[in-house]
Amino acid sequence: MLKKSQLKTLFFQYKPFFTFLLKFLLFYVVFTFIYKSYLNTYNPSMNEVDGISKLVANQTKDLLVFFGHDAAIQPHPTEPSIKIFYKEKYVSRIVEGCNAISVMILFAAFIFAFSNRFLKTFLFILIGLFLIYLLNIVRIALLSYALYYYPAYEELLHGTIFPLFIYGIVFLLWIVWVTQFSGYDKKAN
Repeated sequence: MLKKSQLKTLFFQYKPFFTFLLKFLLFYVVFTFIYKSYLNTYNPSMNEVDGISKLVANQTKDLLVFFGHDAAIQPHPTEPSIKIFYKEKYVSRIVEGCNAISVMILFAAFIFAFSNRFLKTFLFILIGLFLIYLLNIVRIALLSYALYYYPAYEELLHGTIFPLFIYGIVFLLWIVWVTQFSGYDKKAN
């Protein structure tokens, strides 16, 4: 059994880790709760789709149309999702998880946990959220395009390649934050 003095020594020895963990969990839990509260205002049993997912679906369609592709969206009649049509063929659907909000919360929680200055942290989170949101729309548009031409690869495209795309971007942003902006790497030297 550890003595009180030993626990105190361990705490102070690993204080940066515990601070990171506490800040991360606090941010993540609070913003996940806020997001889940927002989602609870929609009724999935009535096939209601949240407003953010509708916006993502509409902007995905707009991106495809902007690049000269025949694309359309419409609410799914039997589930809470938005159907995406490419060249009049139903190729994909947007569900709540496709809007990348959960990924954005995870991204922001990590940045917040590794923060030491409010303004720099706030600006990096805003820029990162915008980039993730924008690249998520590009990801869905590319996935819809790819599913039209390569429907046999749906599992690989949807289950592996395109999740790696969005999580890879988040990982790169984390690395940029820690090595260039957080100031933690300079403290270690």
